[in-house]
Amino acid sequence: MKNRLRVLRAERRWSQAELGDRVGVSRQAINAVETGKHDPSLTLAFALADAFELKIEDVFDPKGEG
Repeated sequence: MKNRLRVLRAERRWSQAELGDRVGVSRQAINAVETGKHDPSLTLAFALADAFELKIEDVFDPKGEG
């Protein structure tokens, strides 16, 4: 699933580890979601969107577009 995690992290100057700490997962989990190797659970997807104060559809594109 396409996502904007890398861009959003860069805008805030957060590392993968820092984002992971904010949502309660490992840096490796953030990397796997960010690179599209793993689709996040619904709970994690909402936590990630909340960390950026965005709607889930502003972070993830389930159709893989964009």
